[in-house]
Amino acid sequence: MVLSVSERTFTQEVLESPIPVLVNFEAPWCGLCRIIHPLLLQFQAQCGEEIKLVGVNADQNFKLSTTYRLKSLPTWLLIENGTIRHRLECFRGREDLRLALEDIKARYTSSSKIYKSSKTVDLECRSA
Repeated sequence: MVLSVSERTFTQEVLESPIPVLVNFEAPWCGLCRIIHPLLLQFQAQCGEEIKLVGVNADQNFKLSTTYRLKSLPTWLLIENGTIRHRLECFRGREDLRLALEDIKARYTSSSKIYKSSKTVDLECRSA
C-alpha cells in the first residue's frame, strides 16, 4: 500500500525523510494514474526500505500542486534530503513509466550500487 501524504504531513514524510522519497502526484480522475498503480506497488516491493513511495492527491493538495508546478498527471518527484533530484512527467504510457522506475531503482538502491564499482571484472566465457 502506498502511503498517502497531504500538505499537513508532506514536510515530515517527504522533506525530512532519511531516505529518498518518490512522490507520485495523482488524481482520482487520471486514467494513467490508475493503470500504473500496480507498477508502483511492484516498485515499492522491490526497493524495500531504500526508497519510500508516497502518493499525493493533486486535487486535494492544491498548495503542493502549485508549489511543485504540476503540468500533467501523473508527475513523479524523487526527493532526497529535501531536494528534488529527479522530476518525471509527460509520460507516453506504461513502458515509459516502467523504464523511469527501473532507472530510479538502479540509482538509489544498494543492490545496484554493487554494479557501479569502478573495478572491472573479467566475465569472458572460457572453454575447458
